[in-house]
Amino acid sequence: MPELPEVEVTRRSLVGMAGARVLAMQMGKPLRWPLGVAPASLVGLTAGTWQRRGKYLWLPLMQSDSPQDRAAPSPPPAGDGETWGGPALPRDGASAGGLLWHLGMSGSLSFTEAPGPAGKHDHAEITTERGVLRLTDPRRFGAVVWSPALDMAPAAKLLAGLGVEPFDTTFGPADFHAALRGRRTPIKQVLLAGDIVVGAGNIYASDALFEAGIDPRTPAARIGPLRAGRLLAAVRQVLAEAIDAGGSTLRDFKDAHGSTGQYQGRARVYGRAGEACSRCGGIIQRIMQGQRATYFCAGCQRR
Repeated sequence: MPELPEVEVTRRSLVGMAGARVLAMQMGKPLRWPLGVAPASLVGLTAGTWQRRGKYLWLPLMQSDSPQDRAAPSPPPAGDGETWGGPALPRDGASAGGLLWHLGMSGSLSFTEAPGPAGKHDHAEITTERGVLRLTDPRRFGAVVWSPALDMAPAAKLLAGLGVEPFDTTFGPADFHAALRGRRTPIKQVLLAGDIVVGAGNIYASDALFEAGIDPRTPAARIGPLRAGRLLAAVRQVLAEAIDAGGSTLRDFKDAHGSTGQYQGRARVYGRAGEACSRCGGIIQRIMQGQRATYFCAGCQRR
């Protein structure tokens, strides 16, 4: 599943799309949520700069200065894979809302000049004057949803439960420790929930807990101020390293230009069950927590 580093790497690989005008949009088989507007309504709009919130990507859309691009939107043609039931896009201001994307369990975005015919797992495609943006998602748990703004429905509702961004400098160790107090759930599962700090998915939560020397089974409320500070720093360090490495490619993750991630080769404990710990030489263990695999070193990580 693409985690925050993979989503951030994808965002960075899409910077060349900013300023491109939308020439066409097609939707394939239904995704997790409907698009919310007719795909044809996006034609003529201009792509803004991609943003990220947690594991979501936001593509703002703006009005074109060209008068011929300001025609009223029309319902989609029959059989395009989307049900028309959303509002007409605003046509009298600079902003035309935007598209909120989620990669689901196995999705990826590509942006190429000549991508070739769409395959059976390609479910959303935007043709621009600079290239074609395509969402490929074999399991169809991903989504693309139009919203008038990030702070308005439906985007605001989808983002409402997210915690702070891991690199938010206004969120410090004391804030993190206060948020952990009263949580009896094991710290690994608290990190995965993402309602305190977003982005520490399964791979990076395991490695961050190793870096901080905390057993993943430790109840969150038992983590004191000093250990909370170490853990927050470890989450930030591991996520930053993963972003610099292009994310992790365990199966099929690629950025928008087809490059694979390299973090999996640098993982501290994730995926290394039975191997020797790089610190103490003990054997890395694998357990299940909440139906997710957790990797840790019992010698280095304390409850």
